[in-house]
Amino acid sequence: MTAIHQMSQSRKAAASGWIGSALEYYDFFIYATAASLIFPQIFFPSENPTVAIVASLATYGVGYVARPIGAFVLGHWGDTHGRKTVLIICMFLMGISTMAVGILPTYQQVGMLAPILLVILRLVQGFAVAGEISGASSMILEHAPFGRRGFYASFALQGVQAGQILAAAIFLPLAAYMPTEAFNSWGWRIPFLLSFFVIVAGYIIRREVDETPAFARERGETPRAPIVQAIKLSWRDMLRVICMALMNVIPVVATIFGAAYAVQPAYGIGFAKDVYLWIPVLGNMLAVFVIPFVGNLSDKVGRKPPIIVGALLSGLLAFCYLYAISIRNVPLAILVSLLMWGVVYQGYNAIFPSFYPELFPTRTRVSAMAISQNVGTTITALLPALFATVAPPGSTNIPLTVGAIAFAITVIAALAALTARETYRIRIDDLGNPNAVPMPRADYDRQRAGDAVSGAAAVRT
Repeated sequence: MTAIHQMSQSRKAAASGWIGSALEYYDFFIYATAASLIFPQIFFPSENPTVAIVASLATYGVGYVARPIGAFVLGHWGDTHGRKTVLIICMFLMGISTMAVGILPTYQQVGMLAPILLVILRLVQGFAVAGEISGASSMILEHAPFGRRGFYASFALQGVQAGQILAAAIFLPLAAYMPTEAFNSWGWRIPFLLSFFVIVAGYIIRREVDETPAFARERGETPRAPIVQAIKLSWRDMLRVICMALMNVIPVVATIFGAAYAVQPAYGIGFAKDVYLWIPVLGNMLAVFVIPFVGNLSDKVGRKPPIIVGALLSGLLAFCYLYAISIRNVPLAILVSLLMWGVVYQGYNAIFPSFYPELFPTRTRVSAMAISQNVGTTITALLPALFATVAPPGSTNIPLTVGAIAFAITVIAALAALTARETYRIRIDDLGNPNAVPMPRADYDRQRAGDAVSGAAAVRT
């Protein structure tokens, strides 16, 4: 493989991860937005608004329940059939299930069948998304040039943020300019039906990327049961990833519970829907610029420092964010969101696509990352309903109650990162080996600088 060809594949892999993640997480997050803003009224009617809110947010969590199952199935597929194949499968499953949500009948039309169908489709969504980040991160990482794994892998998460921006950008004009009755009747369906383009665009993009050299080298030695081998050999690092993945509590606070707290009439805050939607949008817009910077920084200082700092500071800022909502201060809520979600949280968010797969060997990488990451995020997906239960409408000290839980979880994530080994100077064929010796810092910096100047991306890292 020539240096020019490998550099081309490195860029194609990063572009595929970016665009594929953007398209897939567009699907995932339009559901999250609708679950907070629309679904309580049309799928879970109840004389008790608290019941409707909790039930709707619980369906958001149901998608995460399917993620460990999807992680087992899709992780196995990614380690035995290749990263490229599993990413195409994820795209089709997500696109079709999201389109189907857009044609569901409401509770008023078919009664209990409506929420049942909604839950089934949410399970398919959760199953599909379970393989996306682990597959995309592994593909980009294994194609990345020397000393640039953190920077290149960060584009998978930059795509996730872009997908969230797109999801909210579709909802913003609809919520702002459509009459409420029309929006609740049929306008909310438009973003879901647009997923048709996810299927077409995603397939065209992902078929252009070659399978990774690292997977090709290991293909003859691929274990029949990579999941079993991953648990047997890497259970300690899998446990660390589960704990670090609890950082998903921050987007839960920012975009799920925060939306319900700010917008739902039962809480009495009274943020307009279109105004609140700007809060995560602006945070994500900032994150798009911050992510590659932090990813590049991790190639210089290591993966652990940004994760630990990002975890602790974003947990502290969760208190401030919810307090700003509680006092109905929109400018303050936006400012804190920019700091918490757009900047500080990215210390974790930009790094995990390189750090997680670097903890595992090639032959079990997708399975180990997919299972452990999705178990962690599944735990946090139960939090919106928990938050709405322990801090229901009418209760006092909501920011303190929810903020304390969020901060405690981020402390657990930071401690897990602290106990993990540093990986950024370990060669790719040695990743996953607890006894691997990192390249000396001086040699690493010299070779990384030389490759950056010469463009000799064919060096195996």
